[in-house]
Amino acid sequence: MALTPLVYWAQRHEDIYLRVELTDAQNIEVRVHERVLQFKAQGRGAKGQNEYEFSLEFLLAVKSEVSHRSTQRQVNITLRKEQRGWWERLTLQDRKPLFVVPDFDRWLDESDAEMEIREKEEKKEEMKTPRHEERGFISLKRGLLFAYNLVQFLGFSWIFVNMTVRLFIFGRDSVSDTFHTISDVMFFCQILAAVEVLNAAFGFVRTGVTPTLIQVVGRNFILFIIFGAVEEMQHQPVVFFVFYLWSAIEIFRYPFYMLGCFNTEWKTLTWLRYTIWIPLYPLGVLAEAVAVIQSIPIFDKTKLFSIPLPKAVGTSVSFSCVLYVYLGLMFLGLFINFRHLYKQRTRRFRTKKRKAN
Repeated sequence: MALTPLVYWAQRHEDIYLRVELTDAQNIEVRVHERVLQFKAQGRGAKGQNEYEFSLEFLLAVKSEVSHRSTQRQVNITLRKEQRGWWERLTLQDRKPLFVVPDFDRWLDESDAEMEIREKEEKKEEMKTPRHEERGFISLKRGLLFAYNLVQFLGFSWIFVNMTVRLFIFGRDSVSDTFHTISDVMFFCQILAAVEVLNAAFGFVRTGVTPTLIQVVGRNFILFIIFGAVEEMQHQPVVFFVFYLWSAIEIFRYPFYMLGCFNTEWKTLTWLRYTIWIPLYPLGVLAEAVAVIQSIPIFDKTKLFSIPLPKAVGTSVSFSCVLYVYLGLMFLGLFINFRHLYKQRTRRFRTKKRKAN
C-alpha cells in the first residue's frame, strides 16, 4: 500500500501552494493534467525513509506548468489556476483527503489576499516613482502621518509617565484622582484618533476601516459617556485601569508607525507592537466592561440620557438598557479586533518564518 505524506495547502487568486512534508526528498515526480496532480518521491516522512505518493483532483482546472522546489525539510509546489478566482475548497469532493491540511504559515482569507495584492501593486508604483521625487524630504502624506503619530505618541507617553510617577508618589490617592489630572490630554488624544478612521477610509494607510472604527467609537463612548458625563464615575479606580491600559498599548503602536513613515524598522519595537496587545487589549476591554456595569445603577438612579416615550405610555426607557446592549457589542467588537490584530501579527512574521524554513 502506497504511503501518503502530509500536505499543507494555501491559495491566492491566481496560485495554489502545496507544501509536502518530506525530508531530503529525492527522485521527485510532479505531474499535472487538467485538474489532477500526481506526486511521487523518496524521502523521510511520517513512516520513515520510504517512497511516498499522492494524487489530488482539484476543484477547478489548473495549468499544466508546475514548479517545485525541494529543501532539506519539505517540497514546495506552486500551481497556476486556469482561471483567476477564489476557490471555496481545494478538492472536487466536499471532504478533502485526511492528509491535506491548511498551511497557516501562508493562509489568508479572500479579503486579506486582496489587500496583499494591493500592497504589491503599491510597491510596484513606488518603484516606478523617480528617485528625485523622493529625494531631500518625505512626501506630504508621509509628513502628515508622521506628525499625527508623533503628537499621539507624545500625548499617550505623557499620560503613561504621569500616571506612573503619580502612582509611586501618591499611591492610592492618585488612582481616585486620575480623571481630573489626566482627562484633558486623554480627551484630546481620543478626539484626534478620529483621524485614523479617515486615514483608513481614504486609503492613506493600509488597514481595515471596521476594526479602526470599532476601537475609536468604543473608546470615545467610554470616555465621553461613561466617564465624562457621569461625575460619580470619575473617582472610581476603574478610570485608572482603563487609561493606563490604553496608554500602555499606544506608546508602542505610534512610534512603530512613525518609523514606518521612513520605511524603517526596529525589530524590538516591531515585536512589542505586534505582541503587547495580546494581554493588554482583552484587559482593556474587561476594564471598560467593568466601567459600564458600575455606571448602570447610576444611570437608573439619575435618569440621565433616558429615552422618553409617548405620553400615552407615560414613562421612559432608562439608558441602562442601551448599556446592556452595548456590553454585548463590546465583546463582539473584541472578537473582531482580536481576530484582525492576530491576522496582522501572523502576516507580519510569516516572511521571516518562511526564510527560516
